[in-house]
Amino acid sequence: MLSEKAKCFRPSPTLELAAKAKEMKDRGEDVISLTVGEPDWPTYKIAADAGVKAIHDGKTKYTPPQGIPPLRQAITGLVKDLIGVSYAANEVTVSCGAKFVIFAGFQALLNPGDEVLIPAPFWASYSEMVELAGGKPKVYLTKVENRFKMTPQELKENITSKTKIFLFNSPCNPTGIEYSFDELKGLAEVITAHPKLAVITDDIYNQLSLSEKGISPHILQVAPNLRDRVICVNGMSKAYSMTGWRIGWATGPKDVIHAMASYQSQTVGSSSSIAQEASVVAIKNCQQDIIKTRQELRERAAYAYEAFSSIDGFTVLKPDAAFYLWINIKPVLHKLNLNTAQQFAAKLMNEHKVVVVPGDEFGDSNYIRISFAATRKDIDGAVERIKKMS
Repeated sequence: MLSEKAKCFRPSPTLELAAKAKEMKDRGEDVISLTVGEPDWPTYKIAADAGVKAIHDGKTKYTPPQGIPPLRQAITGLVKDLIGVSYAANEVTVSCGAKFVIFAGFQALLNPGDEVLIPAPFWASYSEMVELAGGKPKVYLTKVENRFKMTPQELKENITSKTKIFLFNSPCNPTGIEYSFDELKGLAEVITAHPKLAVITDDIYNQLSLSEKGISPHILQVAPNLRDRVICVNGMSKAYSMTGWRIGWATGPKDVIHAMASYQSQTVGSSSSIAQEASVVAIKNCQQDIIKTRQELRERAAYAYEAFSSIDGFTVLKPDAAFYLWINIKPVLHKLNLNTAQQFAAKLMNEHKVVVVPGDEFGDSNYIRISFAATRKDIDGAVERIKKMS
């Protein structure tokens, strides 16, 4: 009964692991889960209260597929504040989370066989979404000596006549690494020399930089000339801790945004009216909350980095942003006579009740990703159990 395409569907590995961890906990097992890229702090109160108010005010009906005007206007103001680029409201589309927005972007841009260049390590769903849109993911494994960032020379060498989109994520999931202004300038020079190349930037973590400024550099800050070729994706999930509210957006060229909105109208329709109303309030009023969150993340990052670095055989990449540690476990694999991080993660989960995401899902089988959006108790407990294993 299933279509050939459906036979190839794979569930999101991070969500699948998180679900497995929950099942184990529900059975009464003492499980420590460091899997899902989800804030463990609640939605900020002012946003939550705005959602409740929207319900009481009767704002519970269908909205325009592209998003309610006040939210699109609030997004234009936020983007101007964050990266200094001005957009009109009709150059913004809102949908059910940044994940679906990226997918809609692929649907709007890709013809069958078009290639999407993706630097690895990369978020696990990118390649699947490209294939579902009829494109071909072209994955390039970046180098540890470059802190897993694609260099201008590498970008130049990997662009072919079939390359339609360059997709990159800064700050990056799973590495927690962000590109500097100089690095972005180098990439921009290559992109400028290839006028048919479109760019999708996944900016979902850009307000969670661990730097003093707190905002990650953006390619349009160094190359505003690329504005008509760059689709910027962001949302409410990470910085605003609104993962379950499912609000994401894109800013970009009007024709692309219109096509994405049309696709949304024929698939998911519109995103939640209640979540959109709450997002307007959050964008306008929660910047002080985000500043406090960034300080907490700096402290957690330092603590988690030291804790996991104490494990023999672990080499931990120090993050620039977000709430992930990208950890090389190759010596441990050899010691335990294992071949891949996937085997390590399975052994760790089944025998020691610690759940992490294997790097196989992100393009490198010698690494694991852990989320330090967790309590110190869980971090300490996970480290203690891993030391017994490794």
